[in-house]
Amino acid sequence: MLNSVTDGFRAELASKLPKAAFRELTDAYLQEPRGRYRARDGFLIAPDCVEDVAVVVRACAEARVGIVPYGGGTSLVGGQVLEGDVTPVILSLERMTKIREIHPAENVMVAEAGAILANVQEAADDVGRVFPLSLASEGSARIGGNLSTNAGGVNVLRYGNTRDLCLGLEAVLPDGSILRGLSRLKKDNTGYDLRHLLIGAEGSLGIITAASLKLFPKPVDEGAALMVVRDPRSALELLSLAGEQLGHQVSAFELINHMGLDFLAEVGPEVRVPFDQTPEWMVLIDLGCVAGVNPAGALERLFEAAVERGLVSDGVIAQSGAQRAAFWAIRESIPEGNKRIGSISSHDISVPVGRIPEFIEQAGVALAGLGEFRINCFGHLGDGNLHYNVFPVFGRSRDDYESLRGDVKRIVHDLVAEFDGSFSAEHGVGRMKVGDLQRYGDPTKLAAMRAIKEALDPVGIMNPGAVVPAQK
Repeated sequence: MLNSVTDGFRAELASKLPKAAFRELTDAYLQEPRGRYRARDGFLIAPDCVEDVAVVVRACAEARVGIVPYGGGTSLVGGQVLEGDVTPVILSLERMTKIREIHPAENVMVAEAGAILANVQEAADDVGRVFPLSLASEGSARIGGNLSTNAGGVNVLRYGNTRDLCLGLEAVLPDGSILRGLSRLKKDNTGYDLRHLLIGAEGSLGIITAASLKLFPKPVDEGAALMVVRDPRSALELLSLAGEQLGHQVSAFELINHMGLDFLAEVGPEVRVPFDQTPEWMVLIDLGCVAGVNPAGALERLFEAAVERGLVSDGVIAQSGAQRAAFWAIRESIPEGNKRIGSISSHDISVPVGRIPEFIEQAGVALAGLGEFRINCFGHLGDGNLHYNVFPVFGRSRDDYESLRGDVKRIVHDLVAEFDGSFSAEHGVGRMKVGDLQRYGDPTKLAAMRAIKEALDPVGIMNPGAVVPAQK
C-alpha cells in the first residue's frame, strides 16, 4: 500500500534539493488531453539533473510514495495521471532539456529526457542531419515520454518506432540507482539490454533522464502527393506499387477518410483540400529522395502507373515545399478536428497490413449492429496502424452515448484480436488500457511482465497502476 506525500516528506526533500526544483502545481498536471482522467492532487518536483532525480526516487522508495513521471503531458491513455485519494510525487522532466552532445559524423545525439521533440529535430537539422520521429504533438511532447511509450508517428514505415531510434539510455531505477548507459555504440552484446526494457515501459520500471539518439542524413530532396483511391484495398495495392518503384524512399503513407475532412469542415481547424469534391478515401504519400531522383517526377510516374491499374482516380503532386507542408497540414489537423467533435471511443490499433481492408469492412458492420455512429478511420497504412475512432451522429454529443462506450470499445478490440492485431499500436497502455492488456495479452508475457515489475520495483512506486495493475 502506498502512502501520500506528507509535510515531513516535503520538508525532507526541501532540505536535499534546490528551491528551483519545486514548481507550482497547476491544473495542467492533473488531467490528460481527452478529459477522461483527472488526479485529485500531487506534489510537483522538477529536477534539473539525474542526481536530483535519484534523490527524489530514493526518498519515495523509503517513504513508499508513488511517483508519476511527467513529460509533455500528451499521453492519450492516462499514463501521466494518477486518480485516487493518495497524493503522489509528480516528477516532471521539464527542466532537463539540454542537448548534451551531437556527433554528426557518427549520426548520434545525446539529449535529456525533457527536450521537446521539435527542439531535438531542430538540433539535428542544424548539423545537417534528421531525427525522423514526427508526431502531431511534437511541439510539446518530450523525448523521454516518446521513449517511455515507444511512440510511432508518421515515419515508422521508413525509420521505425522510437525504440529503433535509440542507442542508449540514462535512467533512474526504482531504488534510486542510476543506470549510466548512454552508449553511442551500434554493437554491444554485453548481456541484457536494459534500454529495451525501459523503452515502452511508460515509467513503470524507472525514469528515463537522457538518451543517445540515432540521426540520419537528410534526404537530398523531398516531395509529397495526395492521391484519391477507390477504397482501402486500392490504397494497399498503391502502397505495394510505391514500394516496388521507390523502395526505402517512401517515408510515409497515410490513409485518410472523408469523415476526417468532414469534421474539419464542420468544426475546424480550417484547411484547404485540393479537390473539387471531398473524396471518400485518399492517401498522403511522402518521399525523401536520394541524389538523382526528382520527387515530383517519381510521384508522377507512380500516379500514372496507378491510374493504369485502376487504383487512383485523381491526385495532386506538391510543386513546392509550401505545398507539401499544406498537404501535411490536412493530415495533422485531423486529430484536432476529432477532439473538437468529441469521440465516443477512440482506438489506436494495428492489424497485419494485408488485412486492413477486411478489418475496416467488418468493424463497420459490427458497429452498425450496435447503433448509428460516425466513424473516422485514418492513420499509418504503411505500418498497419489505424486510428479507428467512433463519434456521435451530427447534432448529438459523446455524452449521449456514454452507456455504449464500453460496448463500442469491446467490439473493436475483440475484432482486432481476431485479426491477430494489437489494441495499442503506438499510444501505449497507460491506465486506460490495463484491462485490455489483461484481457487480450498472452498469459506468459503478462506473468513475465509482473515478475520484472516486482523484481525491479517491489514497493510499486513507479507510475503505480500504469501498464500492469497496481499492487494491492
